[in-house]
Amino acid sequence: MRTVVCVAALLWSAGCVEVAEERAKNEDRIGRRAAHGLTVQVDEGLAAVRALEADRVELWAQAPTLTVRLTAAEAGPWTLDLRNAMPDAVLEGAPARPIGRSVPTHRSWRVDVPAGETTLRIAPPDAEDPSPWTFVAFADVQDRLDGVQDLFGRMATEPGVRFGLISGDLTEQGDASTLRRFQRNMETLPFPLFATLGNHELGADTASPPFHRLFGRGSFSFAYRGVRFTLLDSASATLAPRTYDKLDRWLAAGRDDLHLAMMHIPPLDAFGLRNGAFASRGEAHKLLGLLARAGVDVTVYGHVHTFKAYTNVGIDAYITGGGGAIPERLDGIGRHFMTFRAEPALARIVPGVVRIFPAD
Repeated sequence: MRTVVCVAALLWSAGCVEVAEERAKNEDRIGRRAAHGLTVQVDEGLAAVRALEADRVELWAQAPTLTVRLTAAEAGPWTLDLRNAMPDAVLEGAPARPIGRSVPTHRSWRVDVPAGETTLRIAPPDAEDPSPWTFVAFADVQDRLDGVQDLFGRMATEPGVRFGLISGDLTEQGDASTLRRFQRNMETLPFPLFATLGNHELGADTASPPFHRLFGRGSFSFAYRGVRFTLLDSASATLAPRTYDKLDRWLAAGRDDLHLAMMHIPPLDAFGLRNGAFASRGEAHKLLGLLARAGVDVTVYGHVHTFKAYTNVGIDAYITGGGGAIPERLDGIGRHFMTFRAEPALARIVPGVVRIFPAD
C-alpha cells in the first residue's frame, strides 16, 4: 500500500487540500468537448468524451444512464460510440441505427443529428425497475493487473450482476498505458465497471491524472433502480472543498432512496493499527457526520488490502481491498470481491463476499 507524501507524513497540510482541489477543478471539464461543428455535453460529467472526430463521438460511461446534449452547426449523421456501457442500453431522442459490436459493453449507433440542440438519453430498459438486483464492488488490483482475469472470470459467473464499482487503485502506477490495459481486460466482462480513483492513480500528475482522460471524474453520483450511488475522490486522503459543495446536492438527492457512498481511502482507520485513513481526523468526522445525517445506508472503501465489515457512526461500512495487490497476511480472506443485493422495496442492501483464492 503506497500513499502520497502528505499522508505518509501524517500531515493534513494545505498542499494536500490544494492538490485535491486542483484535481476537482480539472475534472469539472470532463464531459464537454467541441470540434468539427459539434458540441458535446454530458449531464453531470457522467462520461468522458474520449474522441470527437469529423463524424464520430466516443464516450466512456461512468454511470448506467446518461443524458447527452449535442449542439450541431448543421444536420448530419454521427456515429456515437459508448464504451463501458450497459449491454442492453437503448438510445432515445433522435433517429438512430444500432451498430453491432463484438464487446458486450461497447454500444454504438449511427445518429441523425439535426442542426441545433438535441438531447439524447441512453439507458437500459430496467433503469426504473424497483425489483431486487445485484451489483459487485472491489478495489486494489495494483500490480496484479496481469492476473486480473482470475477476478473478472469469477465475477462474470455471478448471476444477475448489472454492473460493478471500483473504489480505486486499479493499477500500480496509474499511467495511461496500464489504465488502457485494465480497460481492455474489462472487455471480457458482461457488464460495465464504474470507478473512482485511488492514490495509485495519481502518478506524476496529481492534479490531472490520466484516469481523468480515460475513465472520467473521480467524484460523481447517479441513481439506478431505487439506489443512489456516490463515488468520491479521496485519493489525497482528503476531499476537495468543491467536492463537498457537490456532495451536499448529491446527499439531498439520495435522502429518500437507498444510498451507497464509495471512496478509496477510508475517513477513519478501521483497525487502529495504521494510518490508512484521512490525514485529518477532524475532516473524517465532519464527512461521516454529513453522510449519517443524510441517511446514507452503506459506505465502501479500499486502500487496505483485506476485507472488513464494521460500522461508521451507525452506517454499515466495508473495506474490500482484495483485488490482487499484496494481501494482508493471516487475515483469512485473500483475493475477493463483494456482491450487494439491492432490495429497494425493503429498504436494504444485502452484502456478500466472494473469495477467489484462499489466503496465502
